[in-house]
Amino acid sequence: MSTRRHTLQAWMFLAPALVLLAVFSFWPVAYGSFLAFTDYSLIRPTSFVGLDNFRYIFDNDMFVTGLKNSLLFLVMVPFVQIGAIALAVLVNNQLPGIRWFRAAFYVPVVTTVSVVGIMWGFMFHEQGTLNYVFMQLRLANAPIGWLTDDTLALFAVMFVTLWRGLGWYMVMYLAALQAIPADMQEAAMLDGANRWQQFWKITVPMLRPTIAVCSILSVLAALKAYQEVDVLTQGGPMNSTFTALYYAYDQGLKHLKLPRALAASLVVSSICIGIALVCLRYLKPKHR
Repeated sequence: MSTRRHTLQAWMFLAPALVLLAVFSFWPVAYGSFLAFTDYSLIRPTSFVGLDNFRYIFDNDMFVTGLKNSLLFLVMVPFVQIGAIALAVLVNNQLPGIRWFRAAFYVPVVTTVSVVGIMWGFMFHEQGTLNYVFMQLRLANAPIGWLTDDTLALFAVMFVTLWRGLGWYMVMYLAALQAIPADMQEAAMLDGANRWQQFWKITVPMLRPTIAVCSILSVLAALKAYQEVDVLTQGGPMNSTFTALYYAYDQGLKHLKLPRALAASLVVSSICIGIALVCLRYLKPKHR
């Protein structure tokens, strides 16, 4: 009887959160997934059309380009993770002014995308700071169109996304580093291990759970890239920075083609789930 009472109390505490999740998360996802297979419209009756919306988006060059660009965003994931681990190892040392250094890298995380977009828009402008520095250092003979050149714009947006994410993952890795027992490092030192051996034999294995979580989060963030694109380039130039999620926004809110937008979102969600499962499969911590 006592166990049943405790179980009932637990469900009662969970009930408010579960209701909110059901109303604002589970039901919209389920209903939106259903509408992706219909010709839903605000002004006419809805009918089931099967895979027609999926056939349309995969025959559409803009969505295919957006999907390729979203997958290309995954290239920055290793750089984000390696950079975040390096920063976490650095700020884990007790150095003068290290708290200011931590704060400086975390500021982009709490800065709104609109402010970040305006700032980097000025930086990337043909008469902006980056071009001025490049020309002063004689690395460029003429201003570079960071956001106007269709071969560079996507990489410029990817850099901004990387810059914004480093501080967040740095904090997560820093917390994981500080949770590693100090006696393990001391035992390794007594056994004659140098700092590099300690890092690969002790630190990295102990960080595997955090690496798995951060890798999944960064993969999902890369595939869902939208805000930076909207603020910096609006998908241009020549649709070179269109992402799959930006295509869903363009179809759903600009052209009111909601079923196509939902179909595109469902494709992105399926890819996110698939890659997350692969990350869990290959990055999960080994039993020790």
